[in-house]
Amino acid sequence: MPSQKNIDIVAITTEKLENSQGVYFTNYTGLDVPKMTSLRKSFTENSVDFSVIKNTLVRIASKNAGLEGKFDDILSGQVGIAFSEDPVAPAKVIKNFKDENEDELKVLGVYFDGKLYDADKYQQLAVLPSKEELLGKFVSCLNSPMFKLASTLNGSMSKVAFALRAIQK
Repeated sequence: MPSQKNIDIVAITTEKLENSQGVYFTNYTGLDVPKMTSLRKSFTENSVDFSVIKNTLVRIASKNAGLEGKFDDILSGQVGIAFSEDPVAPAKVIKNFKDENEDELKVLGVYFDGKLYDADKYQQLAVLPSKEELLGKFVSCLNSPMFKLASTLNGSMSKVAFALRAIQK
């Protein structure tokens, strides 16, 4: 008979698997407590939920989420899972952590856009701009023509005003 604690963990993990845009599977073997704490802090600062969940419970949760058997190959050993709404955020955190701490954290796989990718996919995602950066660039692109139009009209109006003043004198 499963305990209530495990039932709750499976329910929460199922919900995270269904609602997350990016799921990163990592092997954290060899990380000491201060480095693991630093990693968790970096994830939290970037709105990423990092959890260490028993592999059997993750298998059950993935089955409940309609992803049965998808993660079986990577769920062995000490696996930490990063769940995020922004699929790029965990990749950036992992890349920064690996730059500072050599190769102590190993990416096992990335579940993104309905597909499971190999470990190298996170490096490609880490160089992409975040959602906020893309939105900022989009707004800037929308604002630029309006700003140019306003500047042009303002310049034309001032020329008309100067011409009228010259005629008045």
